[in-house]
Amino acid sequence: QLQLVESGGGSVQAGESLRLSCAASARTVVYYAIGWFRQAPGKEREWVSCISSSSGSKTNYADSVEGRFTISRDNEKNTVYLQMNDLRPEDTAVYYCAADRSFSDYVCYSGADAYDRWGQGTQVTVSS
Repeated sequence: QLQLVESGGGSVQAGESLRLSCAASARTVVYYAIGWFRQAPGKEREWVSCISSSSGSKTNYADSVEGRFTISRDNEKNTVYLQMNDLRPEDTAVYYCAADRSFSDYVCYSGADAYDRWGQGTQVTVSS
């Protein structure tokens, strides 16, 4: 069964950058679209970004991170990345990656219900 482990979180100042990693336990991750979600204290889980399976030809971003965050995948390393630039205090949250067994290389979804594998999360804290 595919397992996901996030890393790369930390505490930074506003305007700084972090790169999150989502490492998968098996090469079969190539067949999965990967999504990033986040949850701040007292708030509901929020979709951040996603990338389609295989070559990752399709990426999507929430409006709140468009232009600041970049998602990518390295199938040789079984890893998906979320590069986060120009971080803001409102980006503070626990970030989770999730996997969706996809039958299309050209789509990824923002709905959490599409994903059936989840990591344990990594904390990102941005101070002003």
